[in-house]
Amino acid sequence: MTSKPQRLHAPLPWTELLTYWVLSFGSHLYSFYQLHRFSKDHEARLERAFQLEKGLIEGFKRDPSDFEWSLWTECAKRSLLWSLTGHGVISRLTSILCPKLKVHALTLYGLLAASTVLGIKGVSVLLVHLGVTFSVALLRKPALSWTCNLLLLSTLHIQPLQEIQKSWYTTEEEYYLLLFSVAVCGLRFISFSLEHCWSPAASGEAVQLCWLFSYTFYHPFFYNGPIITYKDYVEKMQRPSEDESAVSHLLLTSGRLILWWCTAEYMIHVMYMHSIQANETYLEILPPWALGGLALALVQFFYVKYLVLFGLPSMLATLDKLVPPKLPRCVSIMYSFTGMWRHFDEGLYRWLIRYIYVPLGGSRRGPLYKMLSTGLAFGFVCLWHGGNDYLQYWALMNWAGVLMENGLKSLFASPFVHDTVEQKLSPAMKRRCIAFLSAFSTAMLILSNLVFLGGIHVARVFWKRVFIQGWAGVDFSPSMSHLDCVWERGSRRTC
Repeated sequence: MTSKPQRLHAPLPWTELLTYWVLSFGSHLYSFYQLHRFSKDHEARLERAFQLEKGLIEGFKRDPSDFEWSLWTECAKRSLLWSLTGHGVISRLTSILCPKLKVHALTLYGLLAASTVLGIKGVSVLLVHLGVTFSVALLRKPALSWTCNLLLLSTLHIQPLQEIQKSWYTTEEEYYLLLFSVAVCGLRFISFSLEHCWSPAASGEAVQLCWLFSYTFYHPFFYNGPIITYKDYVEKMQRPSEDESAVSHLLLTSGRLILWWCTAEYMIHVMYMHSIQANETYLEILPPWALGGLALALVQFFYVKYLVLFGLPSMLATLDKLVPPKLPRCVSIMYSFTGMWRHFDEGLYRWLIRYIYVPLGGSRRGPLYKMLSTGLAFGFVCLWHGGNDYLQYWALMNWAGVLMENGLKSLFASPFVHDTVEQKLSPAMKRRCIAFLSAFSTAMLILSNLVFLGGIHVARVFWKRVFIQGWAGVDFSPSMSHLDCVWERGSRRTC
């Protein structure tokens, strides 16, 4: 148990480690600077094409092209911050005055808050899904529950139904809130159904239904997550409240959230990466360093965005004695597909492991079942996100990446290869070789992230310009050297 970290952290000269860190941070900063220059040079044309907004920072425009950030920012201004504040107030008051009624009060508040934002018709859709899910779960047949919930999720893609639901709202953003809510609640319904099928009933059906209402309409997690399982939710909410003050935790986490929000806003003021990636012409004319900066900026903004989107609900959930999933880990230290899935959205990862990977056999029943379980997990994630063409490519790339990494781990763990490496290579040289091999995985991970964030056209341009034509018109080695630095930083952080 202790030998692996020692081998991975074989001592290297401090000058070599310092070089890795300087090269990594230096390449990040310089590529961001080049992207900033390109953004300012083409600001007038980008403003005409993508309607850049007046910036919060003097002398800068604001790029509103990231739909998800613009949607949640507008919702926060309009109502979401107020409703989340109300949840926190009710949670603290009930914890002090009447702890036994806390769950009931939070459930009622969540239902009323959802009705205020989604309207009676929108909440009725969720209530219908909830009722169907609960009725089927009573039969205690996991396959039937899965079929039912997949059919309910598929209603999100029925065009006539979409048109009817859009007619309920005056803006498209309100419809998308309903869409997100139904999708996230779909994961909760599956969690409840399977837990109910697997576990003997500890209480009556009426009590189970009340807990399902509470789980579904828990306000901090209602619209966008993060995801926790039904089992964890019920266990943690039944714990007695503790008396220690949460003021210090609240102030510290609020400070972090403000810092993360400012960072995200600063990025879309100084680098118009979302507008640039939407136009293939700009991708073709971007200078090489600015092209690298665009890739880094897109994934870094995605990371910071979800620190905010998951951070605020997680803070409130912690006050309710829940244990939310850990916040996403920085993508700049991610060097493997496996690590990305484990540490970016930990809640979704645990959900997939518990309800898809393990029930299908996982690694317990041999390599074939492991491949099948992993493939179906990625297939479900693709379907849940919408099933578009670019998502299918993204899911396939991640599946292939995870299988390749697992295959290489098995190969190097075999007695012959392991003994040969131990005999021929020093610990320090072995560490360098692992970094070099991991650089290829990191390169493919970056490419898959670009498929997810920008679409097929963005990944195609990057593949052509970086992996085929070469970085800055030379060979591939500088790019691989930078990716070596990523592994060196990431391995020290994760092991």
